[in-house]
Amino acid sequence: MLVVDPDRNSVTCEQIRLFCFLYRKKRNTSPKDTLENLHQINQDLIQNMSQNIYDQNEFFEKYIQLGRQVKGLDGAPEWPQIEKMLPDLKGLTILDLGCGLGWFARYAIERGATFVRAIDLSENMLKKARGMPNNGSIKYERGDLDELNLPKEEYDLVFSSLAFHYLANLPGLMQEIGKSLKPTGRLVYSVEHPIRTAPSNPSFLVHSKGDGKFWVLDDYQKEGPRVTHWVTEGVRKHHRTVETYINMLLKSGLKLTNLVEWAPTEEELKRFPERVDEYVRPSFLLVGATKT
Repeated sequence: MLVVDPDRNSVTCEQIRLFCFLYRKKRNTSPKDTLENLHQINQDLIQNMSQNIYDQNEFFEKYIQLGRQVKGLDGAPEWPQIEKMLPDLKGLTILDLGCGLGWFARYAIERGATFVRAIDLSENMLKKARGMPNNGSIKYERGDLDELNLPKEEYDLVFSSLAFHYLANLPGLMQEIGKSLKPTGRLVYSVEHPIRTAPSNPSFLVHSKGDGKFWVLDDYQKEGPRVTHWVTEGVRKHHRTVETYINMLLKSGLKLTNLVEWAPTEEELKRFPERVDEYVRPSFLLVGATKT
């Protein structure tokens, strides 16, 4: 029997048959050999399917208590910089990928956007989002960003906040985004900074003389899945270098307009002195692009 990680969505028999076919083709093995390698197939499935950890109740209950979920966009330290990267939203048709509780979708409608299509894998997230005020201009839907098919030249803006580093098939999604943007469309997204996602054991160490700290960085050029502790154990993310993020964008027919390795301003640091760690290790990479 093929066992799939319980954190994830169920897998159809057709998906399993297709994966086994591709597995045999890639490795030039017989069906019998494939059956004997079910453990490896299962591990490949786990690495290449989207983790739906936000629908684990223990994780979700802790997650919604975080500052950025309680306060919304005002609780996200990187938001002021992201906001500067956005175009005038009035009259725009927007796609929000990994919409979470819908904070950005509601912000966009409040600032004159005509329509927001907001997609997330988590039913817990969407249930909360649907319970918030909505004048009918936001369409929330459940979808796996790793398998998304988008219409051609539909959106003026594609936005995503801290979702892309969870995806195995981000190159495929980038191609879809490039296709779905109108000729003058824009992409604005944030991810965890690769310096943060790279280490096998993400942590600060204090200098021996006690006069500061440094971030332990290893495996930066070794891209791929990482399992880490964030809110709870067993959170899977996909590490990519800055180079890879930018090249994916360029290969999708987009032009880079913004690249920000976020750090607090001096004014913000006075209000939030704990953010001084961002000068040692940035948490966020902010990216803006346009189709033309």
